[in-house]
Amino acid sequence: MLALPEPPPRDPQASVDTDRSPGSPARPDALERALQRHFGWEGFRPGQRPVVEALLAGRDCLAVWPTGAGKSLCFQLPALIREGLVLVISPLVALMQDQVDQLQRRGIPAACLHRGLGSAERLQLLRRIRERRLRLLYLAPERLQAEASRQLLDDLLADGCLVALAVDEAHCISAWGHDFRPDYRRLGQLRQLCPGVPLVALSATAAPRVRADIIRLLQLRRPLIQVRSARRANLHYAMRSRPADPLPEVLDAIGRSRGAVLIYARARRSVEAWAARLQAAGVPAITYHAGMDPGLRQQALAHFQSQPRPVLVATVAFGMGVDRADVGLVLHLDLPASAEGYLQESGRAGRDGGPADCLVLFDPADRTSLGWAMRAAGRGAEGGQAIDAERQRLELAQQQLRRMETVAEGEGCREQALLLAMGELVPPCGRCDRCRRQRLGGAPRRDWSEQVSQLLELLGEQRGRALRSVVVELAREGGSDESRWAWLARRLVEEELVSESDDGAQRLYLRPSGRTYLRQPWPLHWAA
Repeated sequence: MLALPEPPPRDPQASVDTDRSPGSPARPDALERALQRHFGWEGFRPGQRPVVEALLAGRDCLAVWPTGAGKSLCFQLPALIREGLVLVISPLVALMQDQVDQLQRRGIPAACLHRGLGSAERLQLLRRIRERRLRLLYLAPERLQAEASRQLLDDLLADGCLVALAVDEAHCISAWGHDFRPDYRRLGQLRQLCPGVPLVALSATAAPRVRADIIRLLQLRRPLIQVRSARRANLHYAMRSRPADPLPEVLDAIGRSRGAVLIYARARRSVEAWAARLQAAGVPAITYHAGMDPGLRQQALAHFQSQPRPVLVATVAFGMGVDRADVGLVLHLDLPASAEGYLQESGRAGRDGGPADCLVLFDPADRTSLGWAMRAAGRGAEGGQAIDAERQRLELAQQQLRRMETVAEGEGCREQALLLAMGELVPPCGRCDRCRRQRLGGAPRRDWSEQVSQLLELLGEQRGRALRSVVVELAREGGSDESRWAWLARRLVEEELVSESDDGAQRLYLRPSGRTYLRQPWPLHWAA
């Protein structure tokens, strides 16, 4: 076992982007020798070393780094150095199995404990744990509620071999996150169950509010906080209105891409239909969604990882933690539900550092259908507290959806708008479709003041009106089509002249600033 000195105290709020302090020796030290021996790397990536040191010193950590930044190594290396076991909580069996397979290919003893194991496999796994022949054990959060898992934790603690706890995709613990999972809420019990074991929480996307939730709910103690910019200089964002038949545009994007292609559709039936259409057009596309047989899903995953230029059509659950570095295109066929979720999904492109395209084909109706789906998902809540929690969840989801719609329909830099949703302020990227258009002179702009006044006057006649009824009446009287009036209404919500209900019903209300505009209008110029 390597003997390592305790690192000097660090500012818990500091974000560290270098791995070695000025004046430190160039010769590899114990940590770097272990890194090279086990993983073949010559040096740490930015931010990795401080987290490894903190865990080895018994300190909690929070690491929020973009996809492909090397978060997993931060808990894998301490297990190997200390020759003990790290327990990793992960949300998906496919994600866990993928990481276990990677580790086993490196000769690192790792395993995944899940419901799919037979009794003989489970007994063999428990024997390996008792004999200290395992270094990393992955399990889903719901497994911690099982009596057998609690007993296993007690045995590991009594044996003194538990090096650290790792919570992957930690944003799932927060109701403010884009992928909230109730089972993650119970992970706060880890601190009571393992009071002396350091805990590291990791996520690719976590806005400040979500980071605060992670620290509070996991009860992290004076954690070392590592937050790196989510900006990816090799990704090229583009968002366009989805044509009546998107197939020619989809085929064109695939034809221009390199490496692997990920195509996301919201519904399982859309996944199946799009794969069939692509196959009929000569593209050997495969499918992946939760409704498939587990064996077929595993085959699809293996195909995606092994083929030189696979095209996979999936629901957005696919891709979390999947190790495919050369994804050259991530294409969404629907409006993503949130900016944070989209950053994680698009972040699966270009992990090898090469250029990659992130294309969204959307229709304004996507927001309406997604909003109704959100409302339908919450109808089972019973009891006062459950109803209040569900109302809060729905309101948050609607806010996130509106923000994503603003990114899609807005005139500014795509990446700048996406990162602003994460609390990160950056200059325009210069690479997205909006930035490229600005360099070419931009789209023609016109003054919408007259139409704005019409819409605001209609809203002022009564308190709250459904968006649908507003656009139908204006289209009938104003000589423009419904889609244009709906677009204008959304722009006025962005301009804070109009407010919209957060319950999914899309009711519009005239704000005080809208009444001010009616008394003294000012020019409002947007692209036609």
